[in-house]
Amino acid sequence: MNNELKHTIQGKLRGLFLLLLLLGMAAGSVWAIIAVPAPVVDRMLEADIRQESQLWQRRVVLHMEDPETTFEESFISQEDAKYLNLMPEASDVYRFRMLNSDGMIFWSTRPEEIGEYETRVHFDTIVAQGETYYLHEPQPASEIDGILMHVANSHPAGVREVAEIYVPLMHNGHFDGAIEFFTDITDRRNTFINRARASLIVLTTIALVALSVAVYMTFSANRMRLKQLNDRNESERAILDEQLRLAREVQLLGELNEWLQSSRSLDELFDMVARFMTHILPDAEGSVYVYSNSRDVLDGCASWNGGTHKEHIHPEECWGLRRGRTYEFGSSEIDFVCEHAEPHDGRDYFCFPILAHGETVGLMHLRASEENCEGFQTSKKLAQMCAEQISMAIANVQMRDQLHDQSVRDPLTGLFNRRHMNDTLRKLINASQNSGKKLSLIAVDVDHFKKFNDNHGHDAGDMVLRAVGSVLEQACDADDVACRPGGEEFTLIVSGNSQEDVMTKAELLRQAVEAIVVRYGEKSLPRITISLGVAHYPAHGTMPQDLLRASDDALYDAKAKGRNQVCIAASAEIEPRACFEQAPHLGPERPDDSAVA
Repeated sequence: MNNELKHTIQGKLRGLFLLLLLLGMAAGSVWAIIAVPAPVVDRMLEADIRQESQLWQRRVVLHMEDPETTFEESFISQEDAKYLNLMPEASDVYRFRMLNSDGMIFWSTRPEEIGEYETRVHFDTIVAQGETYYLHEPQPASEIDGILMHVANSHPAGVREVAEIYVPLMHNGHFDGAIEFFTDITDRRNTFINRARASLIVLTTIALVALSVAVYMTFSANRMRLKQLNDRNESERAILDEQLRLAREVQLLGELNEWLQSSRSLDELFDMVARFMTHILPDAEGSVYVYSNSRDVLDGCASWNGGTHKEHIHPEECWGLRRGRTYEFGSSEIDFVCEHAEPHDGRDYFCFPILAHGETVGLMHLRASEENCEGFQTSKKLAQMCAEQISMAIANVQMRDQLHDQSVRDPLTGLFNRRHMNDTLRKLINASQNSGKKLSLIAVDVDHFKKFNDNHGHDAGDMVLRAVGSVLEQACDADDVACRPGGEEFTLIVSGNSQEDVMTKAELLRQAVEAIVVRYGEKSLPRITISLGVAHYPAHGTMPQDLLRASDDALYDAKAKGRNQVCIAASAEIEPRACFEQAPHLGPERPDDSAVA
């Protein structure tokens, strides 16, 4: 009886001990879930932001014309200020300011701070010594530039977590100044803390369950159930690993899409593709091809992870392009190697046609790396999503380039329009002021153009304008710009030629137009002649409107003197021949009927 009571008491004590142990672990888990994530996440965020601040600083410095002089003189140029004002929209920084070595703020996203001094002690003791200083503290939502009100109200008491970091600029061991960045880390911090707490909840729950089962199995000596528990833990770990892998892939795909949509050119886009694909599919060699303008070949644009691309391939060389769908080499019992994949060593590969708006615009080729060929087939779905992201980005860039080209080109002749002419003339005048490079303007007008339209119709008039535009385009050297401001008026901007050479070019242009023959239907149109007016910078003006007016006056002078000749604007510094009046042709007087524009 005493032994049974003793065993009963011992059993109850063991049960009470195990219960207290479990309660203690549960209490410890609750404490860890509540207290541990915040400081750990703060340290992780500090490390991340310190790394990001170096990228922010590099982005600011690389886009400044002369950063060392800027910090020494505490002066920001207009071009630098324009870029700096755009930086908060293109990064996680919502506010930043630049300080010289004395602590004076000489530029800030808040103009009212310019001229103030940094008086906090850490600037002199830490930042001025060349060390990065990090400060994390809550701030009212009203202090954060550009924050949305519903975002501010979603946080208790309208308080946001703000990271403030000073990045010093050192040159040859000398402290030139610092850039102070402000970034809102509230959402990121909350997300990381919630994830950390969720992970702790899962891990502690698993640990508590495992402990309970282990204790039960210890008393019951049921090793089979212990094995089942271990199998379940392995399965959950595999599921967790898979979820983490999928989350990483989704994150990288989102970042890839964001960066690709912000690319300004195809070259920049393909550089982004190469960098991202090394992270998204590290075990696959890859390359990208895009159709040329002629649509008869594909041009090699980028490759990554040791892959190579040919300069040009034909569509017939790829089974994916020929069949109009993804081609998988190695998935069937019988496969054929694409010609563009030669020489081939037997490794599996994919060919993804890149489609945009229902049209094939390129090809993405992926091949298994030599180190990891077994898991290559499982990456097909992810690779397909990457190809879709790339196709949309290519379509956007091509559409943007097409719209830009339409905005600066005359649809009839293909020459630049008035808008582009004014912008180009303004830029070339500024360049001439700085470098002293010569600049001239040739105004061209088709003689008696109204008669062409009245006698032969507008279609014939359009043919005449295209023919004259073609002559102007062929007469352009590397720096010359041919434009059609409107109607029968044309303008040729000539850069880097002497006044005598410009007059010669104008006369040759007149003769070339006079020598062309335009056939309309079964007959040839009457001879085409042009009148030209020449103005030089700065002899005839230092502003775009002055040069345009001077060249127009010279053009009217040429028309008043009988047309089909070249005249120079009055009051030129170098006064060449007043007019090239019907000078002898340098070529044949008139081409045969076979010479048709």
